[in-house]
Amino acid sequence: MVANVVQLTDNRKQIQQISRAFSAQREAFRAHPMPTATERREHLKRLKRMLLANQDALCEAMSEDFGGRSWDESLLAEVMPSVQNVNYTLSHLSSWMKPEKRKVHMLFQPARNEVHYEPLGVVGIMVPWNYPLFLAAGPLTAALAAGNRVMLKLSEFTPATSALLDRLLHETFPSDLVTVINGEADVAQAFSSQPFDHLLFTGSTPIGRMVMKAAAENLTPVTLELGGKSPAIISHEVPMKDAAERIAFGKCINAGQTCVAPDYILCPRDRVNSFVDSFRSAVATMYPTIKDNPDYTSIINERQHERLTSVLADAREKGADIIQINPGNEYFGEDTRKVAPHLILNATEDMQVLQDEVFGPLLPIVPCDGVEDALTHVNDRPNPLALYYFGYDRVEQRRVREQTHSGGMCINDTLVHVGQDDLPFGGVGHSGMGAYHGREGFITFSNPRGVMSKQRLNSGKVIHAPHGTLLHRMIYKLFIR
Repeated sequence: MVANVVQLTDNRKQIQQISRAFSAQREAFRAHPMPTATERREHLKRLKRMLLANQDALCEAMSEDFGGRSWDESLLAEVMPSVQNVNYTLSHLSSWMKPEKRKVHMLFQPARNEVHYEPLGVVGIMVPWNYPLFLAAGPLTAALAAGNRVMLKLSEFTPATSALLDRLLHETFPSDLVTVINGEADVAQAFSSQPFDHLLFTGSTPIGRMVMKAAAENLTPVTLELGGKSPAIISHEVPMKDAAERIAFGKCINAGQTCVAPDYILCPRDRVNSFVDSFRSAVATMYPTIKDNPDYTSIINERQHERLTSVLADAREKGADIIQINPGNEYFGEDTRKVAPHLILNATEDMQVLQDEVFGPLLPIVPCDGVEDALTHVNDRPNPLALYYFGYDRVEQRRVREQTHSGGMCINDTLVHVGQDDLPFGGVGHSGMGAYHGREGFITFSNPRGVMSKQRLNSGKVIHAPHGTLLHRMIYKLFIR
């Protein structure tokens, strides 16, 4: 009881802190609404120095939160892309900030049209637990590059990482430039209800709806990165070893706890057994053992572990064939939250594994009769965050690209499109809205302000009243056609 009261008091303090922090950042932005390129570059360099100096501590904190998180995965999927994103942004920031010249209609000459990308103000970023560093540092980089003040709500499910990032960012930036908020669900709700100038949320679709509803009260524009069931389509001609190896990489990294992980396989009916054998071989090569292997990540917490166990039990009870990929023939008992990869055959639409985003190392295989059948299956369902196609036929690659919709697409690989600094990352439809990364991130967190300027000569007075003159009739005849 005492612990609950203390937690409630702490959350109330956090909610009050949100309001104070927002007000302080709003006042700071009004006092200095247009940071120079030099100032923005300095902010990004500070962030980079912080990441480089604390990479070991960050990897250790993430491993603590997961109860065993691959150190190399943290470096490859969190630290390295965060640093590279800063480097890329530093290299291109000056060109992004330059006003863009636009055409001026001849009727309004002489004049000058430009688009100036200006800071929005105070940006809110809501960070999920599955990639607590990369999904904080990436949006933060884009928002700072665009000249904004930033408030981050970190996940309560990664307490060690969130506490460390809170301390490091506090040491790196003044609080009226970057501030961190930690707390439970009610704190997150209060955070999303602030009148931000832009709000970015990464997480589940149901929570995304709640965030968007809260933001709508303030007419706050949102970027939502939501996920969904990202399919992997296997062609008739691709070597199965190639496809299975790359799918195994995307499904096993972070134990499948990735919003763009392959969620299910659309495989030609006569190639299912070949995929099973090739996938089993690929996993055994990468992970000869699983339970005590430091390269294989644990499930984040007991709640998520129980959810995955329930999804497996549901599929088994409803008639699916479950194949556990367990190269070391290990026993996974109550002393571990690690879950071996599982292939699920003969899955049906009434099973949870084909209804909800899996978000773990469970991979259902859906047999199909050719690419046309696969495309119909994909298009009958909500648009996914990612779509994967495996096949070397360029004509079929184009067909799959043109006849489907997804936030992003990767041909003959998985996940790696997210790490491309010069590609936008975002969802569409049920998988989200808006995009960031690279230039798209700079634009997302900027106001593209159209500016038309004239000097002494004003040719535009030819359209002033009184109307109906011969000159007016000539203008209408010239331009209305």
